[in-house]
Amino acid sequence: MKTATIRLTAPLQSYGNQASFNQRTSDKYPSKSAVIGIIAAALGYRRDDARILQLNNLLFAVRIEQSGNMMTEFQTVEYQKSSTKTARKLTYREFIQDAVFMVAIGSDNDHEIEKIVSALKHPKFQLYLGRRSNPPAGPLMIETYDEENPLQVLEKLSWQAESWYQKRLRAPKFLTRIIADAELNPENNITMIKDKVGSFNQKNRYYQYRPVIIKKKIELDNLEYKSSTDLKTDLDYWSFV
Repeated sequence: MKTATIRLTAPLQSYGNQASFNQRTSDKYPSKSAVIGIIAAALGYRRDDARILQLNNLLFAVRIEQSGNMMTEFQTVEYQKSSTKTARKLTYREFIQDAVFMVAIGSDNDHEIEKIVSALKHPKFQLYLGRRSNPPAGPLMIETYDEENPLQVLEKLSWQAESWYQKRLRAPKFLTRIIADAELNPENNITMIKDKVGSFNQKNRYYQYRPVIIKKKIELDNLEYKSSTDLKTDLDYWSFV
């Protein structure tokens, strides 16, 4: 098993859980389908490339490092109501501001992971985090690990939030959660979510359900914490969960 971690951060990210013309909301963490889209773009696959479906076989997990804030943007859209009249309407788009996520992908095929890592470092197409308006904040930070699956890697990985965020918490520990493919830990309670890629083709885009597990109360050390006995805002933990 070879695993690669990818640190995803940008001023804005968006991972749609609903799609309509008037309103598009975002999940609080990257979906597997969104990460597959990033990988497919890096590899140079076009939307109707059959090889995209093979990327569903990658093992996947994501850990929330810095939850960020949800922002709703509204846009005024003008459209043709009839042959002689136009109309305007408001549409709404959700974004996550200043968030950091650690994504881990794994495979028993070491060559496949190495190929993906190389592509992410030298992408064929522009990469973006959920929407075209959301490019990553610089080159992606990627590390590889041998003999451990994505869930095991994220359970051991040190906290990857920004330094200013860790200092602001004023707590020695941070509690977060990991969302992972169910097969990585089938003993946990399984939840079905709809983010397995069926097709990225714009004329027939659709997604299928896949089983996941959610591991809560993942405890991470805050290396930026400095104890202060007279600081009343100190807490034992600060939790995203």
